[in-house]
Amino acid sequence: MKTKIVGVCACPVGVAHTYMAADKFTEVAKKMGFDIKVETQGMTGIEDRLTDKDLQEAKWIVLANDIALREPERFEPYKDKVIQTDMSTVLHNTKEFIEKNLL
Repeated sequence: MKTKIVGVCACPVGVAHTYMAADKFTEVAKKMGFDIKVETQGMTGIEDRLTDKDLQEAKWIVLANDIALREPERFEPYKDKVIQTDMSTVLHNTKEFIEKNLL
């Protein structure tokens, strides 16, 4: 069974970098054998919203945000499995981030 991780990507403008980081994180994590779902918080609001079930089942919850998240209280019950980082790390050093924090 694959390890499930979930994440949230959110940048100040909420356009290109949010989606680029989410796509890169998803692509690299899948190649490394993870089951992954990433929520984006951008100009159009919350997309691919993480459900309570997603959060419960995940081994790790990665919050890659350079701005305050919408509805941050959703993650409070799971703070023991939250890993906080920034968008640049997830976008530019994806594999290294995963190896250091999620394996």
